[in-house]
Amino acid sequence: MRALVTGAGGFVGSWLVAHLGELGDEVAQVDREVDVNDDEALRSVVVGFEPDAIYHLAALTHVGRSFAEPQQVMKVNALGTLSVLEAARACPRPPRVLVVSSAEVYGAVAERDLPLREESPLAPVSPYAASKVSAEFLAIQANLAYGLETLRVRPFNHVGPGQSTDFAVAALASRIVAAKRANQSWIPVGNLAARRDLSDVRDVVRAYRLLVCEGAPGAVYNVCSGRSVGIDEVAHKLLQIAGANLELRPDARLVRPVDVPVLLGDPAKLEKQTGWSPEIDLDRTLADVLSYAERG
Repeated sequence: MRALVTGAGGFVGSWLVAHLGELGDEVAQVDREVDVNDDEALRSVVVGFEPDAIYHLAALTHVGRSFAEPQQVMKVNALGTLSVLEAARACPRPPRVLVVSSAEVYGAVAERDLPLREESPLAPVSPYAASKVSAEFLAIQANLAYGLETLRVRPFNHVGPGQSTDFAVAALASRIVAAKRANQSWIPVGNLAARRDLSDVRDVVRAYRLLVCEGAPGAVYNVCSGRSVGIDEVAHKLLQIAGANLELRPDARLVRPVDVPVLLGDPAKLEKQTGWSPEIDLDRTLADVLSYAERG
């Protein structure tokens, strides 16, 4: 399969490119050298490569920062998606396009309404989430109006080696390593009360490839583990793996203006369509994240 990956140099993109390569796919990588908002340049790359599939990962992904930069987030995440879809339509043989959305589109949901399923209402509470809702509807429109084979995925929180410290688990691991090296007795933390449905990035990219091959055009799929874990539990697991006895000291600067208390998804639709299931447990993921931070 000829696959084109936008955002190929990012955390998930790099793991996806490696996975596709292991399966024998021919991969074209699009990253910072081609701006997804540059219609002409993007179309030239896409049409020139003639992909069978496009994995559209390129996005601004920091939820907290989106409150300060809402227009830029909407431009890249929504209009950038439109540019990718238009480039796909320009191909002589239009490819399948996997548009990566986010579980953030569901918003702050009462625990009685969990787990979240694909038909759950969309209620974005951040500019980032709103941009992903917009991207999804552009993918729906391209499918309904033009017959472009689009698929949407809503990944819940995913972690693994190489993730930016803009994200909670990688940030915790980095702070633990730094505190140990400096003989510090504490680390700053954000909202430890939040609960998240965590998957290993290596399981997530497997799901993306399976959906490109077996997913139904026009459909949307949750990519999640179906289990939620408290960030406080994650922090204590990391401390245990690291052999560190550190105080977790709350820091208001690390708390988002609006945060979703609990995210828990139902992966049944993905599992039924593709046979996918998680293969990497949380303890291994956290050990690998900590090992990566120690090498950094």
